[in-house]
Amino acid sequence: MKRISNYLKMRVLGALEYAEGASLEARYQAVSKMVFQDENGHPCQFTWRTIQTWWYHYRRHGITDPPSRADKGTIRKVSPEHLATAIEKVLPSFHGKPRNITVIYRECVRRGLLLPERCASNTFRRAVKKFDLLTPLHEHSPKARLAFAQAHANDLWQADTLHGPHLHPGLRSASIKTYLICFIDDASRVVTHGAFYEADDTHSLLDCFQTALAKRGIPKAVYADNGSNYSSKEFGTICARIGTVLIHTPVRDGAAKGKIERFFRTVRDEFLTHDISHITTLRKLNEEFSKWLENIYHARVHTTLGMKPIDRYGLDRPRIRYFTDTAYSAELFMLEDTRKVRADNTFSYNSQRYEPPRDLRGKTITIRYHRHTGFAPVVYQDDERLGDATLLDRVANDRRPIRDDDF
Repeated sequence: MKRISNYLKMRVLGALEYAEGASLEARYQAVSKMVFQDENGHPCQFTWRTIQTWWYHYRRHGITDPPSRADKGTIRKVSPEHLATAIEKVLPSFHGKPRNITVIYRECVRRGLLLPERCASNTFRRAVKKFDLLTPLHEHSPKARLAFAQAHANDLWQADTLHGPHLHPGLRSASIKTYLICFIDDASRVVTHGAFYEADDTHSLLDCFQTALAKRGIPKAVYADNGSNYSSKEFGTICARIGTVLIHTPVRDGAAKGKIERFFRTVRDEFLTHDISHITTLRKLNEEFSKWLENIYHARVHTTLGMKPIDRYGLDRPRIRYFTDTAYSAELFMLEDTRKVRADNTFSYNSQRYEPPRDLRGKTITIRYHRHTGFAPVVYQDDERLGDATLLDRVANDRRPIRDDDF
């Protein structure tokens, strides 16, 4: 198909200004009957629908072609780490070293490790080739690294998740798998917060992150892997709201987070090697971990620092930026979505109808809400807080007199 130059497209759009017709639709029809010549003198004629599309993109974006997607070429519904984990689980079932990517994909789908609606065969193939997922980690050439450290506390936090122990509440209860989520300060090696959770999901990550911010202030940057939790929209949005830069490590490069990986080794060698069979609840496990963290890890001299981590962190206390506690501080950690307000000045949220705090008929608004609570959402527009939404009460609206300022 011959590509139409922008020069010719702009000539066609310029003809709209002088075309006959009382509406844009009539002008589209009039211009579609005109014949234009391209740069080589060849006659060209375009349908009214093509002209309409060019005009739409020019009016919206200043260009005649649709803008390219920001996430073009990326995997949006599944992380590369998830694909690598699925491949590692199915490879032992093959004899030798399979090179047929399609066969590996089908085996991952058969075992339920991948869902076709979230990762198509072609997407899987592109990801395998792009990130070299079929090459074992020990066969990759060693990457050149330099020992580094941030100059001040809260310049950079490293974050990661460690698989924790199974808890056994009782004979009639199933065991509980635990996950340890931690944030560690790069300069001082202080664990800004760490806790065990029953699930390795975004909700657990945000709970840990919020507690770390309340305890140790706001970091300038957070360094994490490409896991689904750390790459989630919620985590990225919260970092942007508080002015923290979210940085992701290269795919399959766990050594890039050396400090948090080294701390996890200390947890395995010291804390998890103790007899914890008497611990049957998650609350008790976190209490014991907190005692070990504050009384042993933070209180002893770190070999590299030559001083206690908590003392090193205290040297930069005047530089640390803490939260200003206001009535709306909790809204920084809410989820966010957009809604279109209907003609009756209502919008839908959680299968219910709500009214915004002012007349916003036909407007697109942003709402912030809690993930696991039934509280009414908070309405924002153009980054301005308008107030809490109210649940629609049709009976009250029927009795309320209509005022001029309602419209």
